[in-house]
Amino acid sequence: MKFGSLVVLSLFVNAAAIRAASFSVQTVQYPSDPSFTQLLGINNSGKIAGFHGATTASGFTLTLPNTFTTENYPAAAQTMVTGINSAGNTVGIYVDAGGSTHGFTDIGATFKTVDQPGTVFNQGLGINDSNETVGYSSAIDPAGMVGQKAYSQSGGVFTDINHLLPSNQNSQAVGINNAGDVVGFYMPTSTTSLGFEDAAGKITTIDPFGSTFTQALGINNEGEIVGFYTDSGGVQHGYLDDDGVFQSFDPNGSTSTTINGLNDVGQIVGFYVDANDNTIGFVGTATPEPASLGLLGLGAFIGVAWFRRRAAA
Repeated sequence: MKFGSLVVLSLFVNAAAIRAASFSVQTVQYPSDPSFTQLLGINNSGKIAGFHGATTASGFTLTLPNTFTTENYPAAAQTMVTGINSAGNTVGIYVDAGGSTHGFTDIGATFKTVDQPGTVFNQGLGINDSNETVGYSSAIDPAGMVGQKAYSQSGGVFTDINHLLPSNQNSQAVGINNAGDVVGFYMPTSTTSLGFEDAAGKITTIDPFGSTFTQALGINNEGEIVGFYTDSGGVQHGYLDDDGVFQSFDPNGSTSTTINGLNDVGQIVGFYVDANDNTIGFVGTATPEPASLGLLGLGAFIGVAWFRRRAAA
């Protein structure tokens, strides 16, 4: 089984947010598996959640620059660590010996399966400091599997998010911050996807650059959002969203970019595909623009948007 990809800008510098003229980028490749590494979440201490392995996924946490700690659900065939909070507690996905896919949490070194009752497929994708998680599930009926439906979960109580969204074929909730704001995406058709933010039940659609295929994958406590979009030529780019102002982001050598997570202190994580079809993790650290540069610093941005496109649904 090969897991698919899940993955901020202002004119003023704020050390507690990703509002900067540029990013320094560090690539990350798992030592024994350099051809496939995905980084999916980062906390304010800089500890990272991710996995390696294109066909057999093995989870890990990473302390920069290169200290990897394996984290696999007990007796699982595959594990993918997808999110991490300030305490180092994690959320993720595992595949059991029978091939079924489940969500999980690892809180205080105690693993727990997190599956919505009455469903046959679950993925846990985000966690906040209250150990609330988000993800999605699929049920099954006589005709086959029902579409993906986004949810949040706290203490074993699941809250449906899908019903708040516009009509869709599939939806996933992927990131959650400490205020309980949730981001993810929904698919109005089988070939289109739009990001969303759920702030106390108010849904905002996220559509950078007018893309018809967008996913919102992470949100921090500043309300800044990351994800990816596909341009008119079919190329996938990462984006950063600061209150509807979008910045496109692609590391050098990328042919396809996904930004999956961000923290409150100016770091983003994700992965890109290079020309040799390797999947390489990256960490981007914001470099604040010198005050003396002012607006001239905008010249350093890659693909800054000059318009806003973000509408309440």
